[in-house]
Amino acid sequence: MKIIHTLAIATIALLLAACNSNEDTNTNTGSVNDVAPTNTQKTTDHGASDKSEVGFEMAGGNIEEATNVPAKEKEAILKAFDEYMEAFNEEDINRYMNTISKNPEGFNYDDEKVVVEQTFNDYDTIRTADNPTIIKYDKTHAQVFANIHIALEQPDTGAKLERDGRQVTVFVKEDGKWLVTSVYFIGDTATE
Repeated sequence: MKIIHTLAIATIALLLAACNSNEDTNTNTGSVNDVAPTNTQKTTDHGASDKSEVGFEMAGGNIEEATNVPAKEKEAILKAFDEYMEAFNEEDINRYMNTISKNPEGFNYDDEKVVVEQTFNDYDTIRTADNPTIIKYDKTHAQVFANIHIALEQPDTGAKLERDGRQVTVFVKEDGKWLVTSVYFIGDTATE
């Protein structure tokens, strides 16, 4: 009986150690704001179980504009993307949360608000997008690809970091508005 008890304790200890080890390596919180400055490439998939949901491969691939987007919808989607970026850069939490789906597929709405408010308090961050392109579209979902540049500064310490990456922002149409429902980001190597 002591052997079974000892084996059970050892198994639990190994499982806890393995879980703890995984937590240490996963620094992203599932937020739309996941662009944690590190020197390694990471994909932030915000809970997507099937990467084929994204209109291109995050590690590369050709970026082709979707050809089935009506002009009016194209304008609305790109305007929603611009608003999402500008609201974040202006650190306007209410405006930013108005760009987020109330029922996002890739993260929790309430958690997102907490994480973004903390980011606004701790950092001055400017995100810029180069050549946003709608790469996938249907009447209720759209995906916008962009090369993203992030300039991050922590005012308390003066620490600065700049980072480039590729991002697909997935939008869903709710009550006639295009809102962010998930974000896929892969960062290039960070530079100082």
